[in-house]
Amino acid sequence: MIRNIFRTSRWLVLRQVNNFTPVILNRCVPLNTCNTTSCLPNRIFLRNTSNISQTSGLVDPIVYEEICNETLESLCDYFEEIVERSPNLKGADVTYSDGVLTVALGAEYGTYVINRQSPNKQIWLSSPVSGPKRYDLVLKDRGYWIYKHDGVTLHKLLQEEISKIVVTKIDFGSCSHSCL
Repeated sequence: MIRNIFRTSRWLVLRQVNNFTPVILNRCVPLNTCNTTSCLPNRIFLRNTSNISQTSGLVDPIVYEEICNETLESLCDYFEEIVERSPNLKGADVTYSDGVLTVALGAEYGTYVINRQSPNKQIWLSSPVSGPKRYDLVLKDRGYWIYKHDGVTLHKLLQEEISKIVVTKIDFGSCSHSCL
């Protein structure tokens, strides 16, 4: 319980970073026309236009870390709820440590591993159903994670796969940085 209180309070404080990020991105200009008062130093940002999406390659490392932590912590909390509510997942185990979320659903269903990849600014998923995927951060609509090869978001894929395993209704749309 104390862990959940700590996560919730930390999440509320860190959430302000997400609310401020679009403001920073809209104020910045490309690096070649940038001066130190109008742009963050040593970062290239594009103006937010309708035909250019902000992807993880353009995200400040601090913003990436905060969004990534929020995403993984909220997924961890939600997976813990799912395991507690589902009678067919009695032997399941959820662990989160050092940016690696491991969801062991037993021998019958396999193990999901979701981890941060800071050098690439991605979240990697290893799924027993769909295999490995690498998700990039898009800073549109409060930020979400998308697999560029098929356009499916991390939360949508998890909802589709986990809903086939558990008998209760699930909704990954309530997790941080989900666009469901």
